[in-house]
Amino acid sequence: MNIFDCVIVGAGPAGLSASLTLGRARRKIALFDDGTNRNRVTTQSNGFLTRDGIKPMEFKEIGLRELSHYPSVHFFKKTIQNISKYRSNQFIVKTDDGQSFISDKLLLASGIQEHFSVPNIRDFYGKSLFNCPYCDGWELRDKQLIIIADKEEHALHMAKLLYNWSKEFVILSNGNKFSKEGIHELQKRNIKVKTETIKNLIGDNGYIQQVELTSGEKVNCVGGFVVPSFYRPNPFLEQFNCEINEDGEVITDGLGRTSCKNVYIAGEIKRISSPSSLINSAADGYKVAISINHDLSEERF
Repeated sequence: MNIFDCVIVGAGPAGLSASLTLGRARRKIALFDDGTNRNRVTTQSNGFLTRDGIKPMEFKEIGLRELSHYPSVHFFKKTIQNISKYRSNQFIVKTDDGQSFISDKLLLASGIQEHFSVPNIRDFYGKSLFNCPYCDGWELRDKQLIIIADKEEHALHMAKLLYNWSKEFVILSNGNKFSKEGIHELQKRNIKVKTETIKNLIGDNGYIQQVELTSGEKVNCVGGFVVPSFYRPNPFLEQFNCEINEDGEVITDGLGRTSCKNVYIAGEIKRISSPSSLINSAADGYKVAISINHDLSEERF
């Protein structure tokens, strides 16, 4: 049986950062990842100091290469099928190929995933349609854009944010009605709002050119932003009865400890209301790793 100090689920920036910190603390770590990270669809990741514009796969490869210098860190490219309590306060992790791993601590850093209301949006997502202006607004500055947002509050927030990068954009609500007050606030800035349902997104090789509405109207654009809904890709938090508030945010002590003993979280998995940047997730992974190492030190001294 493989026995570890901590199992880390997810080799995104949070999981990689936590693994590096714990590896340097000489903890025996099992890091699992199945290649389904959310940013795999995009061509570059922006805003991470010294790595601005890096390809997501290259970012992960650099991280894994750095981890290889620490013999107590073990990386497994596997899908975790089940996690359950083992003995008193340990966990047993089983992968889809039948292997089992025992760990004292469990760090969930598997992030969140998007759900879109427009069926073929993934044909363009990551190349010309994005969800974060901080990550991709610079590349789309001063261009003719769209914002796809089902909810008025999301549309208003994105419009105010995006307006600093480009003032040439149309908001598409995909069949959802906005209030007169909301539309008026946008129209004061000459921002058009189209409330018809989206019939189709038209473009080539991931680069959008038009949005066809059910009315037959076509809206021209070269890119834009979409506000998706988010969900957690696995049920582990709920399985261990970790406390989650009504907004979908996991309750922690501020240092990654959940309400379930020995279960920690880092990165985007904490809340499904909004995504996080690479640099924030990496910083969170470092912070939570400190908590894990502190708890191990206190328990074993």
